Amino acid sequence: MQSVPDFISLNGPDNVGKTTQLRQLADSWSGFQPLGAIHEHAPEPWARVAANDYATWWFETSTTMELTTMLLAGHAKRAAARETSRTGLLDRGLPMLLAVAAATCKVKDRLAVQEALDAVTGIAGARPTPAETSVLLLPSRDPDRSYAITSAREGRPWTGIYPEYQMALHAVLLRQADNDVYTAVVDCQDRSTDDVYTAVLGCVSAHLPVTSLKDRGPR
Repeated sequence: MQSVPDFISLNGPDNVGKTTQLRQLADSWSGFQPLGAIHEHAPEPWARVAANDYATWWFETSTTMELTTMLLAGHAKRAAARETSRTGLLDRGLPMLLAVAAATCKVKDRLAVQEALDAVTGIAGARPTPAETSVLLLPSRDPDRSYAITSAREGRPWTGIYPEYQMALHAVLLRQADNDVYTAVVDCQDRSTDDVYTAVLGCVSAHLPVTSLKDRGPR
């Protein structure tokens, strides 16, 4: 019998549909344990930095070391919440958290995409991290198109430094995809929510007992 993974993560930029897909995936098998996002498991440090001007801290006063370390610490606490014999469902897994840190580093320190990724990976180092099956949802394989799709879904214009950060994040995620960082990549462009779910289910089924998962069909 195949080994069931401890964690499965859905990753991707804002507004790509991670929350919807995670909710549907959680309903497909009783063995899944939804664990959500890292700030739900380590609220104190995030509440502290958000007490004044969160954006200023994130994009100006925090260091790449500080931000990356906080993200990794939250990831570790979330992983510790997994119940034995269940598979944790993660809203943004380790590769995505490193992408977030790298995109922020790129914007703040004016680095190239690979330079920012190398800086963040160096901070993460060889520290033990829980193994996960990671699925990346991409709005498009073209970075400009990818950004345009998700920004349009926001419903209001992104302002300040956020558009630049989002464009950097899309570029970082595409670089990671090119480098085969994720277990699987789903191109969501011109696909319905149901079609994306079918694709996600196919990616996940390859790493779980196939008879356990339910395709809920059109919703």
